[in-house]
Amino acid sequence: MSRVAKNPVAIPAKVEVALTANNIAVSGPLGKLNQPLTNAVKLAREGDSITFVAANDSQHSRAMSGTVRALVANMVQGVSQGFSRKLTLVGVGYKAQAQGAMLNLDLGYSHPINHKMPAGVTVQTPSQTEVVLTGVDKQVIGQVAAQIRAYRAPEPYKGKGVRYSDEVVIIKETKKK
Repeated sequence: MSRVAKNPVAIPAKVEVALTANNIAVSGPLGKLNQPLTNAVKLAREGDSITFVAANDSQHSRAMSGTVRALVANMVQGVSQGFSRKLTLVGVGYKAQAQGAMLNLDLGYSHPINHKMPAGVTVQTPSQTEVVLTGVDKQVIGQVAAQIRAYRAPEPYKGKGVRYSDEVVIIKETKKK
């Protein structure tokens, strides 16, 4: 059984938290986030922390208490520090260029790929083979990174493709004659 929900979430000084019966709103120096709540979890604010308790002893309620705690912790970290995800392009001629809210990719296809960033996500390209996504919502950053990676996932023989900067691609041995 997970014990994630037993740890309270600390609220930094610059972060405001508004609790209602079915919603939690977190605002900070980097932005605002809202999350609808379920009746399976009871939230209580105690000073500068939020505690989470399962509403009853059911399996669903206990599981949701840990999930809601993780979501609220990510919201607090997002509005205070933010999240970033770095992608690396590996392959001859693979390049990326950020133009405002648009990411232009050349990934070896006969056409360029233009990926529009959703609201709240900023993209930077420090070099032609690096893409850095930043924002306040961890779920959105991860989803956008996964969509960009899906355009050309790393292949197992040469390792070419779009990969996360911390991803390790295991290279297969080629066929012998």
